[in-house]
Amino acid sequence: MDTKEKYVPGLAGVVAAETEISFLDTEQEKIIIRGHELIDLSQKNDYLDMVYLLLEGSLPDEAVRSDLKEKLMTHYDIPQNVLKVLDLLPENTHPMDALRTGLSALSGYDDDIENRSVEANKERAYRLLGKLPAITVNSYRLINGQKAVQPDQDLSYSANFLYMITGERPEPWQTEIFDRSLLLYSEHEMPNSTFTARVIASTNADLYGALTGGVASLKGNLHGGANEAVMYMLNEVKSAAAFEELLMKKLSQKEKIMGFGHRVYMKKMDPRALVMKQSLKELCDKKGDYTLLEMCEAGEKVMREEKGLYPNLDYYAAPVYWMLGIPIGLYTPIFFSARTAGLSAHVIEQHQHNRLFRPRVNYIGNSY
Repeated sequence: MDTKEKYVPGLAGVVAAETEISFLDTEQEKIIIRGHELIDLSQKNDYLDMVYLLLEGSLPDEAVRSDLKEKLMTHYDIPQNVLKVLDLLPENTHPMDALRTGLSALSGYDDDIENRSVEANKERAYRLLGKLPAITVNSYRLINGQKAVQPDQDLSYSANFLYMITGERPEPWQTEIFDRSLLLYSEHEMPNSTFTARVIASTNADLYGALTGGVASLKGNLHGGANEAVMYMLNEVKSAAAFEELLMKKLSQKEKIMGFGHRVYMKKMDPRALVMKQSLKELCDKKGDYTLLEMCEAGEKVMREEKGLYPNLDYYAAPVYWMLGIPIGLYTPIFFSARTAGLSAHVIEQHQHNRLFRPRVNYIGNSY
């Protein structure tokens, strides 16, 4: 008797959840976040506005925005024992593994960890978002033999994050560009890491466990590691012509070119990439050096003509981060830190309308 069900590799196109959080409308080329268009938000709002929208369902007014900034600021610091745990990690630890360890260690400091109510999870998410810049940066610094750095309570959320990374107080335009990248990375419907977090949450696991699984998912270079791979590739050469030649060589050797193609944006450019491309131009204008922009545009042309592929967000985020002075090893941890807002919203929604994920298989083994 044939008992096989339809098998969809990678669950491509399979609807796995109903959500009020976000939707990728590829027909209209829009990314919808709780009824708002992401690209519009990136021009008018900042990352903390997005945090509030994701967790509360509406954009904050000025008073609420001020309260949110104060709330997150009170959670900037992390326990010294968490820093000690991170300091014990071997120097060859991957930055995402260090981040995962630090995030998991924070769970032991949550006295209300078994409370899965919406309000408890929202407060938990705000605490985590406050602490994640320090966890992200210091987990990286400690595995690289550097001393932990303390947050600057006088700076805004994104300015403090960038300050902790570079050691220098950023200029307002640097903060604005970095903040824009966090907003663009904050939520993107149902990629692998979000699905992973929701699957874990469906067991009634806590927010820390679901987010820890999200880190593990995002570590893979087919998901979050592309931004690092793009920058390493750009650093192999020094000009647009040389970059074209490099890409043609890689294509002839059938190598995968990171930063291009997307499971959802198959025939069009990721709209977030267009925003980051403009940010890269702004940085080039400030520095008077357009080399990276010219290289990226040359690579974009090659991949469009040779493979019919278009850049995703990581392709242009990588050179933006490079020009902001951010170490390559921090690109994916920053991606996760920004995405924590969206992941937390999905975990909360999963807990509210839960059904345990338990799919089946088609058996193709030996006969019985």
